[in-house]
Amino acid sequence: MKITGVTIIKNALLNDYPIKEAILSVLPIVDEMIVSIGDSEDDTEGLIKSIKSEKIRIVHSIWDKSVRKGGSVLAIETNKVMQHVGEESDWILYIQGDEVIHEKYHPNIRHAAEKYLKEKKVDGLLFHYLHFYGNYQYIRDGRGWYKSETRIIRNGRNISSFKDAQGFRIENKKINVAQIDAYVYHYGWVKDPRQMKTKQKNVAEFWVEDDASLEAFRKSDEVYDYTEADSVELFNGSHPAFMEERIARQQWDIVLDARKKNMKPKDKLLYLIEKWTGKRLFTFTNHKIVTK
Repeated sequence: MKITGVTIIKNALLNDYPIKEAILSVLPIVDEMIVSIGDSEDDTEGLIKSIKSEKIRIVHSIWDKSVRKGGSVLAIETNKVMQHVGEESDWILYIQGDEVIHEKYHPNIRHAAEKYLKEKKVDGLLFHYLHFYGNYQYIRDGRGWYKSETRIIRNGRNISSFKDAQGFRIENKKINVAQIDAYVYHYGWVKDPRQMKTKQKNVAEFWVEDDASLEAFRKSDEVYDYTEADSVELFNGSHPAFMEERIARQQWDIVLDARKKNMKPKDKLLYLIEKWTGKRLFTFTNHKIVTK
């Protein structure tokens, strides 16, 4: 069995992406790692090259700035990097630049890839998610934050990245997946409030279609307001080992009230039902679970 890892990254230093930690966290799982570096304004390539591993292969890409709808350029770039995967690979592991996998899940992931290798009805493997928010002790747990997503797909089935590269489709149809016992730790919303807003302004060109709205957003406040969260809960577990150095560098403090729920009555009811039952009702997914 061969697993090829892929990721895309641009301006990792300017936008403070934990891409190095992301790559390090999956290297023990994959047999090779293809990193597509976009046309960056910083030394993103030097950062990637600082990871001393023979598994890593760097390719280069120019991101199309004319694609400005809903972050779809991310899916375009993801599809481009997947074209570099050879036919001999059985699985493709996709990790985003702000996602890290805890080392305690490595055996589970390899085992699941072996288990479902010959189950041809399975197109991909579905991971649970933890969305960290503000700092490393809070998790955003509102209904607007996806509980799970596919991060390993079968190679050679014309599976393509969908919309803003959150999930995958086959000819715009949902893929069949197996839920596995592993989590992705999503750190995209853990930054100093000023750095968070700077990052948003830097990437806004890929999300905001009209020039007037883009210019207005770039002139907005310089500090991101984390208190706008609909719901957070405290995280009491451990972080991936490769995140320890980054966590130790944290120099800002965010204090949020986990008891406060900024939700409409309907959303609050559905939120409470999910907490009681563990099931999220009336929610969108990119996949169909065919086995657990």
